[in-house]
Amino acid sequence: MRVSDATSGQTLVEFTPLPAAAMPLPAPASPALPPTELSSNEALFLNGLHLEQYRHATYAPELYYEEALRRDPFDSRCNNALGLLLYRRGKFAEAEQYFRTAIARLTERNPNPYDGEPYYNLGLVLRMQRRWQDAFNAFYKAAWNAAWQDVTFFELARLAARAGDIPQALNLVNDALRRNWSHHQARHLKIALLRHGGKTAAALAEVAVALDLDPMDIGVQWEQILLTSERQQRDAAGVLTARMVTDIALDYMHAGLFDDAAMVLRLTAGHDPLMHYFLGYVLLEVGNTEEAHACFQQGANLSPAGCFPHRLESVLALEAAIRMNPQDARAPYYLGNFWYAHRRYAEAIACWEQATALDPTFPTVQRNLGLAYFNKHHDAERAAAAYARAFALDPTDARVLFELDQLEKKRNRPPAERLARLEAYPTLYARRDDLMIEYIALLNMLGRHADAEAALLARQFHPWEGGEGKTTGQYIAALLGQARAQLTQGAYMQALALAERALIYPPNLGEGKLPGAQENNVFYTLGCAYAGLGQTVRAQAAFERAAIGLSEPNSAMYYNDQPPDMIFYQGLARQQLGHTTDAIHIFQKLIDYGDTHMHDQVQMDYFAVSLPTFLVFDEDLAQRNQIHCHYMRALGYLGLGDMATARSAFVATLALDANHQGALYHQALAVEATL
Repeated sequence: MRVSDATSGQTLVEFTPLPAAAMPLPAPASPALPPTELSSNEALFLNGLHLEQYRHATYAPELYYEEALRRDPFDSRCNNALGLLLYRRGKFAEAEQYFRTAIARLTERNPNPYDGEPYYNLGLVLRMQRRWQDAFNAFYKAAWNAAWQDVTFFELARLAARAGDIPQALNLVNDALRRNWSHHQARHLKIALLRHGGKTAAALAEVAVALDLDPMDIGVQWEQILLTSERQQRDAAGVLTARMVTDIALDYMHAGLFDDAAMVLRLTAGHDPLMHYFLGYVLLEVGNTEEAHACFQQGANLSPAGCFPHRLESVLALEAAIRMNPQDARAPYYLGNFWYAHRRYAEAIACWEQATALDPTFPTVQRNLGLAYFNKHHDAERAAAAYARAFALDPTDARVLFELDQLEKKRNRPPAERLARLEAYPTLYARRDDLMIEYIALLNMLGRHADAEAALLARQFHPWEGGEGKTTGQYIAALLGQARAQLTQGAYMQALALAERALIYPPNLGEGKLPGAQENNVFYTLGCAYAGLGQTVRAQAAFERAAIGLSEPNSAMYYNDQPPDMIFYQGLARQQLGHTTDAIHIFQKLIDYGDTHMHDQVQMDYFAVSLPTFLVFDEDLAQRNQIHCHYMRALGYLGLGDMATARSAFVATLALDANHQGALYHQALAVEATL
C-alpha cells in the first residue's frame, strides 16, 4: 500500500505486509545478574547503561559501575558513566574526578583519544563550576572527534560569547551548524549573536531558516519579536509559560547574554518562585547584588505550590540564594527536593532540616522529612513526629493524612486507632479514593461490613495506579463478611443473596472483573448457603467451582499472584465434597511453605512492574515474607482443625502486621470454632 501526493507524485507513506510465514520468536529478556556475578567490566558497563536507559525502578546503575571500578579503578567507560550520572545529579566536583580518571586512561598512549565524550563531559562540569577557560580547553579537546563536534562547537560558542568575543562565537556556532544543520539551540544562539552585532537583516534571514526547520521553536520566535516590535514583546509575555521562559533565559545565561535573560525573566516572572531565583542568579552575574537579593527575597515569599526544581541550573541559582540570603527557608527546601529526586538523600535531608529550622511552620518540608526519616534513616518514631507536625500545621491536607495513616500502618498501629483518626476527618477521607478505601478496609477489619458496603456504594471510584483490585476486594470482603454472619445465624437465604451479589461488581467501583478472577471464597460461601437451604445439587456445583484453581503456594508479592486465602478455600471446598485426602494435602502445603520459606532472603523481581499496592514508604521484604508465611501456616492449621496452633500462627501474623485483613477475618473463624 502506498499513499502519494496527488500533485507531485511524491510517496508520503508506504507499507508492505510481512510474509505470512511464521517468524522465529525472539529470545526472552533475561534479568540483570548482580554486579558481583558478572565476569567482565564490559558486562558491568553494559548492564549499568541498560538500567539507566530503561530507568529501572529498583536496580541502581551505579552499583554496576562501582563494581567495575573496584576491579579496575581506571576503566574509562565506567568512570565516564559514573561521572555523567553524578553530573546529572548536580554533583559537579565529584563528577569531574571521574571524567579526569577516564581521560587519564584514554590518553595513556594517545594524546587525542578515540572517543571525545569524557572531554565533552568534563567541559560540562567545569562550566557548571564557573571554570571558563578550563571548560573551553576541555571542549576543544573533545572536538577532535567528529561525533562530538556539533555539541562541543556549540558549547565553545557559548563560552566565547560569555567572554564577549562575538566574532569568535559566530565562527564557532557556524562550525556547530556545519556539523548539524538542525541544531536548534545553535541556530537560536546565532540569531542572538547577529542581533547583538547589529546585523538585523542577517538575523532575520536566520529566523526564516530556523522557523522553516521548526515553526514551534519558541526561542527563535522570541528572537523574531526582539528584532521587530516592543509591543509584541509585551503581548508575547502574556502567553509564554514559565517553562518556555526559563528555557530561553537559561540559553541566554549560558552564552553570557545576561541582559536578554533578565529581560525575558522580568517580563514573565509572575508567581513562579524559581523564575525569581533564576533572575537573581542572572543579576549576580552582572554584579547587581542589591536587585539580586530582592529577587531572591521575592522567590522566598511566593507560594511553593507546584514549584519543583528539575533543571541542573536550579542547583546554581538556589545555592547562590542560600549564600546571599541565609534566612531564606524556601531555597533549601527547593534544593532538598532536587537532591532527593536525584538520590542524594543525605544532602536532601540536610537542606530540609535547614529549611524547617528557618521556618518551622511550613508543613510540606515536615512531610518530606517524615518520608526521608522513615525510608532513608529507618527511624519510624522521628518520621511519625515529623508527619504529626505536618498535619497539625495543615489539617486540611488529605494527602498528608493518607501518608500519615500509611505510616501508622507501618508502625503497626491497631485498626481501631487508625479508624478513630480517620473518622475525625470525614471531609478529608472523602476527597481521595485511596484514603476512602483505607477507611472502608478498616471498617471491614473491625467487622463493620454493612457500613463498609454502604460507603463503597455511595461513591464513584476511579482507577488509580497501585489501586488495582482495592475497591472490588473490599466489596467482596464486605459482602462475604455479612454473609458469614448470616450463615452462623441460620439465615441461609440472606447469606445466599449476599454471596451472589459478590459475583457482580457495581459500575461505581471503577473496576471490572478480570478474566480468571479467583473467587474460591465466594463460591465456597455460596455452597454453604445452598447446603443450608437443602439444595444439595447447587451446593455441590458451587463447592466444585470453589475447589478449582492453582494450589501451589507462592510469595504473593505481585498483583494477580495467587492469594493463600484462595488455596485455603479450595481445601475447605474439597472437604465439603468428601475429598478429605486432597483437602489435607492442600492445607499441609500451606503449612510446609510457611515453614520452609519463613527465613528466605527476598528481593524484588527484576521485571516487577506492579505491586499489590502503591508504596509511600519502603517495604521490609523480609518481614513481609515472614508475615506471609505465618499467615499461610495459620490457614493451613485452621483447615486441618488444629485451632490452638492456628490461633498461635494468627497471633504471630498480627504481631507483625496488626492490619492484616485476611488474618483478622480468619482468626475469628478459629475463635468461633471453639464456641
